[in-house]
Amino acid sequence: MIVKTRKYELPTGTFIKFGMINITKEQWWVYLIVVALCSGYFILPNMWWFIGTGIAYILYLLFWLIQFAGVTQLEQSKFLFERLSYEITSQQILVKLNAKQGMPLKWDQVKRVIIGKDYYIIMLSKVQMIHLPYKIFTNDNERKFLETVFKRKGYIK
Repeated sequence: MIVKTRKYELPTGTFIKFGMINITKEQWWVYLIVVALCSGYFILPNMWWFIGTGIAYILYLLFWLIQFAGVTQLEQSKFLFERLSYEITSQQILVKLNAKQGMPLKWDQVKRVIIGKDYYIIMLSKVQMIHLPYKIFTNDNERKFLETVFKRKGYIK
């Protein structure tokens, strides 16, 4: 079965939001560093432990925010934010710009799949993702087939 979606343009704000959520989940260990630095207060009681750690953590988040905002401005990644349609089979994902131009993605390039309340996110890397809201599918059978493919490939349980 081939799942053909309607054309969809990924908003840059959505890309930045899901990118930041993904980074905070992937790099969970940063929170351990923050807690370890704040625990220096018990060795030498001073509020600067919390202030300095807070500033460093804000700079860390700002760094990633700039990275994701920068990706939206790069010429190489402009195709991510154009109106694209997708043809999804159990062998590959075909990202189509129009009827003649497209790019196949093999399933082994996918790192993981996130299923949200009304969307799927196919993570290709830390900064590359395919956002598929439910509204671009023509019926529920296509979504069920897609979830079956995700389960068969081991991306969801």
